[in-house]
Amino acid sequence: MHASYNTSNTSLSFNTIFSLFLLCVVSLAGCSSAYYSAMEKVGVHKRDILIDRVEKARDSQAEAQEQFKSALDQFNSVVQLKNTDLKDAYERLAAEYEDCKKAAEKVSERIDKVEDVSEALFAEWEQELDLYDNNELRRASQQQLRATRTRYEKMLRSMRTAEASMTPVLKTFRDNVLFLKHNLNAQAIGSLQAEFSSLEKDIDALIKKMNEAIGQSNAFIEQMGS
Repeated sequence: MHASYNTSNTSLSFNTIFSLFLLCVVSLAGCSSAYYSAMEKVGVHKRDILIDRVEKARDSQAEAQEQFKSALDQFNSVVQLKNTDLKDAYERLAAEYEDCKKAAEKVSERIDKVEDVSEALFAEWEQELDLYDNNELRRASQQQLRATRTRYEKMLRSMRTAEASMTPVLKTFRDNVLFLKHNLNAQAIGSLQAEFSSLEKDIDALIKKMNEAIGQSNAFIEQMGS
């Protein structure tokens, strides 16, 4: 009697093993060094992770831009409302504020992840300079490290500046949402009208800084890719 070969069981076994591996990688994400080591074993290096995270940070800033624009539009529509519409206006404005807050938190989280992997990458690069026997190649690598770090630091400063510009906008937005919540009357609308011009300027400044950060991110990604 010939032994039968069950391909479905083999496939299931491989899929199970692969799923467990992915689960381990995800769980290791909480411990950066272990996560990076696990990813390198499957051919994904810190440089690749850095580029990926810069792209995600850039995209989150673009998303935040759109959200803050949407919030400003909603704010503008609220100041035109009549007293009978105030409760609905509050709910819509409060929802926009929460969406802005989440967008800002996402931006901060992704910038933090960029910083984490960059520190690991540059530390590894620095250590590996000592492994060179050829002094000329070592100097060339060291120069490349310095140039890359300089470009990275410029990009990170731009990211953090854009990130910081969200804080005053969120505070102003929160204060006005709270005031509207506690005073569903004409006085509240008057307060919002007085704040609109200032908030508009702050959001315009925020968007400009985010555009600068997005531009720096794109340049860094292009340089790293080349």
